[in-house]
Amino acid sequence: MAIDKSTWSLGPPMNHPGVSDGDHLTDLDTAESLIYSSAFDFAPPKRVGVELEWLVHDDGDPMAPVHPDRTTAALNDLDVDGILSIEPGGQLELSSAPADLGDCLRRSMADMTAIRRILASAGLTLAGVGIDPARPPRRYLRIPRYNAMEEAFNRTNESGRLMLCSTASVQVSLDAGQRRALRGAGRGPGTEHDFRARWEGAHAIGPVLVAAFANSPVHRSRCTGWRSTRQAAWLSIDRSRSAPPTGSADPRSAWARYALDARVICVRRRDGLPWTAPDGLTFKDWVVGRQPRVPTVGDLRYHLSTLFPPIRPRGYLELRMIDAQHGDDWVVPVAVVKALLDDEKALDTAMEATEPLRRGGASRPDPWAGAARTGLADPSLAAAAYRCFEAAHAALIKADLQEPFLGIVERFIERYVSRGRSPADDVK
Repeated sequence: MAIDKSTWSLGPPMNHPGVSDGDHLTDLDTAESLIYSSAFDFAPPKRVGVELEWLVHDDGDPMAPVHPDRTTAALNDLDVDGILSIEPGGQLELSSAPADLGDCLRRSMADMTAIRRILASAGLTLAGVGIDPARPPRRYLRIPRYNAMEEAFNRTNESGRLMLCSTASVQVSLDAGQRRALRGAGRGPGTEHDFRARWEGAHAIGPVLVAAFANSPVHRSRCTGWRSTRQAAWLSIDRSRSAPPTGSADPRSAWARYALDARVICVRRRDGLPWTAPDGLTFKDWVVGRQPRVPTVGDLRYHLSTLFPPIRPRGYLELRMIDAQHGDDWVVPVAVVKALLDDEKALDTAMEATEPLRRGGASRPDPWAGAARTGLADPSLAAAAYRCFEAAHAALIKADLQEPFLGIVERFIERYVSRGRSPADDVK
């Protein structure tokens, strides 16, 4: 199969009749309405999808850089169910099709078994860690988008370069949920899978997921002081595009304001001109000022694809805060997230368990950064994680999750969560 070397897509279309990508955007109300209406595709939650990112190493020399051409040459004739792509630093990504949980896990595991076998025959190994523990960042994909992104990120610090070239994650995507409550339903946080409750629930469990799956304590052969150095790197890039949206009970409104206030990182140009954006330009500024040119609907859609909050609405919910995991442990975050957000009882328990983490509002230190730094060594995070994972486990049993997947979840809980440990704690 052909391997895509331009991972980033425009994202879902704008859900407005009669609107096309080439249309000019000249007023903020139109831009806000487009973002608002395209954030969520409403449907009862059934499906889950996963994107598995992996660092690629040479078996004979783990410190050696591995050019993406070597990876693609090994895999080009491999037929897998998902989609393979290459990230800027040569990371390999497998993206599954959305499916029910069991089908998603079975297909993705079969794909990963085949990929590992083929790569092994080429002397390559996949490493499931959140950040490269030894090699410095090196960018291989030289396309206008990545050139502009790196230039923008370098204005602040090295974190953007690390994010592009040295990190790997497990990204879990789920149906957004339903637009409004069903008659006669109860009043619990997870009732009727309302999209607002799922959005709130995803943000409530997010720091727990960061902590429980923290798996990147070493970079450039040194312990960094963070259990998830990957999450620390993401949080250290431009906060207008990496912090979670806040400030509204309606997530569509919160997302629209967030997107308009976020800095523009790429201005697409023709004829080989650089895509560099003026420093500090927000999309709101671009619409109002219409410089460096008049923006289009396609520019807005592209802008949305450059925003990286922990949970990103793309019609569906995309959870982006989870470090890559060793071996087949990527199964655990997929199953746990699906169980917690789909099962009403599990979500009620998770909301109750994480309430102490949210208490205190703005006066409390950033829970995302705290989770990345401590993992489950923080007793409050450990207690919340234990209750969340136990609730997810019960929901998975009720949903009849089959082996080997249920066993993988149970072994992870026993080895890590029940002992207040994260995978990062295996590093001595």
